[in-house]
Amino acid sequence: MTQVSNTPYEALEVGQTASFSKTVQERDIQLFAAMSGDHNPIHLDAEFAAASMFKERIAHGMFSGALISAAVACELPGPGTIYLGQQMSFQKPVKLGDTLTVRLEILEKLPKFRVRIATRVFNQRDELVVDGEAEILAPRKQQTVTLVSPPPITIG
Repeated sequence: MTQVSNTPYEALEVGQTASFSKTVQERDIQLFAAMSGDHNPIHLDAEFAAASMFKERIAHGMFSGALISAAVACELPGPGTIYLGQQMSFQKPVKLGDTLTVRLEILEKLPKFRVRIATRVFNQRDELVVDGEAEILAPRKQQTVTLVSPPPITIG
């Protein structure tokens, strides 16, 4: 178990950054399809994907969105953050084996604990795959929490 501290509204500064990385694995694609109900063959069927414009299977676009959510919830501002909105545009496909890095940057502190954050996702070649911006409600006070690991999941 990992302990994580948040950054409350008062301590956030414009220009402050954080990042979160994950390599996209087969298990991730299978679990995301099962959880989301998105069984588009471009994500799950190699033969179908080979005949597509991508020539191979790609990750669900919203998988990158989920990584942005994880970065905001666990890195900056961290635990206690409430999502108010997210704008995203997909720039490049994400492929199995890609290592994605979410880069967050505080853009603006708004009234009533609201904050605008740049949410950009890059692959291992430092290519922008998702460009976006979130609006969140920042935590009001500093706290440290223990992140709980999910139970083992079997795909069946």
